[in-house]
Amino acid sequence: MNARLDYFAAPATGKAVKHLLSAGRALKEAPLPAATAELIALRVSQINGCAACIDMHTKDAAAAGETPVRLHLVAAWREATVFTEAERAALELAEQGTRLADAAPGVGDDVWARAAKHYDDEQLAALVMMIAFMNAANRLNIIARQPGGDYEPGQFH
Repeated sequence: MNARLDYFAAPATGKAVKHLLSAGRALKEAPLPAATAELIALRVSQINGCAACIDMHTKDAAAAGETPVRLHLVAAWREATVFTEAERAALELAEQGTRLADAAPGVGDDVWARAAKHYDDEQLAALVMMIAFMNAANRLNIIARQPGGDYEPGQFH
């Protein structure tokens, strides 16, 4: 399978994608636990069905020491006992922030309150930016049919 488009081939889109990748690198410096950021990236990508991003974030998380059990259970985090309360709150926020079309009022106050219990304002801003960033990256990859499977850990960082 080959991607439909190479966003870097055209000057305008290449420049925009480079800025988007820079934003992703900046989010790596946000005051979020690295494991939480990778779990969020993976869950958003699972919901959206982005093979390239699932491939990337599974491998990056594993390379950073994430356990196979936790990676396998991200899709079923509600029923899994391997995530902390803070991680569960972040995963719930990520799901509601990704499934906006399914939740007419958007992210519920109860979901926000659970996240705010575990993360300060700077971390909440980073979580929201991570969720939005991953949704944008997923859409670019899905529309262009970017295949998954060939990513090497750390390739884009």
